Amino acid sequence: MQFDLQKLVRDNIQKLTPYSSARHEFTGKASVFLDANENAYGSPLPDRFNRYPDPLQWQLKFQLASIKGVPAENVFVGNGSDEVIDLAYRIFCTPAVDNVIVCPPTYGMYEVSGNINDVAVKKVNLINHFQLNVEGILAAVDDNTKLIFICSPNNPTANNMRREDVEVILNNFSGIVIIDEAYINFSKQKTFIQELTEYPNLIVMQTLSKAWGLAALRLGLCYASMDIIELFNKVKPPYNINDASQQLGVAALKNIDLVNEWINDVVKQKEWLIKEMGNFTFVKTIYPSDANFFLMKVNDAAKVYTYLSDNEVVVRNRSKEPGCDNCLRVTIGTPEENQQLIQVLKNYNQ
Repeated sequence: MQFDLQKLVRDNIQKLTPYSSARHEFTGKASVFLDANENAYGSPLPDRFNRYPDPLQWQLKFQLASIKGVPAENVFVGNGSDEVIDLAYRIFCTPAVDNVIVCPPTYGMYEVSGNINDVAVKKVNLINHFQLNVEGILAAVDDNTKLIFICSPNNPTANNMRREDVEVILNNFSGIVIIDEAYINFSKQKTFIQELTEYPNLIVMQTLSKAWGLAALRLGLCYASMDIIELFNKVKPPYNINDASQQLGVAALKNIDLVNEWINDVVKQKEWLIKEMGNFTFVKTIYPSDANFFLMKVNDAAKVYTYLSDNEVVVRNRSKEPGCDNCLRVTIGTPEENQQLIQVLKNYNQ
């Protein structure tokens, strides 16, 4: 399929003159900054938070680039992955005209963001083993389909999508394919980031919220062609990532060995927890997991959920999602938390 980025971008975005902040206009070295109407006396905090942050987060991007093996110019940092999702809608989708495709059960913000932006959301449900319905997805595409969202490993089902299925969609769709890899660090499947040069219509989302444990900092990551990244930088607010998050993100990325240890521990704990769960008769199915959580079908999800919450253990009831009737999503905790979960369930009265 012929991919033409300019034909996908909304007319008003193509014509948009982005806001130019003080930190955009001057990027050199200086000892006196009198250009941004900041408080020159400082702040009540020990660090110099009276100054505006780097609007393009270059130090954070350089760290990410060295880890991921891509140029920093191919990286966008969002205020959480939700900002990346919202920007994709605002750049590519004309309200009340265009549409996108999502594949339930999946991450709910794809649909919510579509509704906020007044963009129609077509749903093509996952099929056997929670895999993509490739024929159904391509059949749902029309002239106004701009985005296809694929979550892999998927939330809430925890499984990877078959790589060959994703490649078929990339090769046969002339719009943008967004692959959400929020949980890729826990998976044996390799990232699609290395395929950016092969697929100009590809956007890969990742995050520092999961494996890196920085959920409170709201650092969502986007990898794409430089042309697409330029569009994201054009539309985003000038200072979308605060300086504290940038500093802490850079510091965290220097501890990759520690994070890899945590990932290994999570995987081992997941194997133990799934084995223990299999001993309970009220657990009907535990689905394969490539993430730091798993989905399990029980005899009465509402009852189990209420029992756990009454005992100060919180999981997620996903029963309302397509194909997830009576299913609970369980995140892997520390060994102590996992032990507590099992001990509580041993006293569950079916």
